Amino acid sequence: MNNRSNKVKHLVLSAFIGSAYAALTIMLAPISYGQIQVRLSEALTLLPYFSRFSIPGLFIGCIIANLAGGYGLPDIVFGSLATLTAAILTNCIGKSNLKYKKLLAPLPPVVINAVVVGLILRYTLNLPLFITMFWVGLGEAVSCYIFGLLLVSIIERNSRLKKYFID
Repeated sequence: MNNRSNKVKHLVLSAFIGSAYAALTIMLAPISYGQIQVRLSEALTLLPYFSRFSIPGLFIGCIIANLAGGYGLPDIVFGSLATLTAAILTNCIGKSNLKYKKLLAPLPPVVINAVVVGLILRYTLNLPLFITMFWVGLGEAVSCYIFGLLLVSIIERNSRLKKYFID
């Protein structure tokens, strides 16, 4: 495949990832927002483990999901930047030579979202900070360590999916 068609493939996949993130989050709104949340779309934040082209899609998908979430500008800006930062760090882990990098890959989304979303919810809903961070982190761990690692394993074992997601 030439460089131009590779760029088009990456753009289309990034758009697909962003729309999937937004759609999953909004369709599962009762469990995607609030102090106790399991945002299943966060499993997609492990895709940068394979390649960087998924990062813009995740960022834009998160912006759209946070626009629909109703927590205002702090969530739209800082919540989306948290997902962007976590995706970049997950990509760095994926490119590293770390021994247990597959198990470390979910850590950035879990920790960053626990802290940032916890702070956002403290500010917007006046919830207790550390309890909120704990619940957000726990939900994020479920999304990333269970569903995200399952997604990574499925991609690694499927040669057709590898062609799409692995740079």
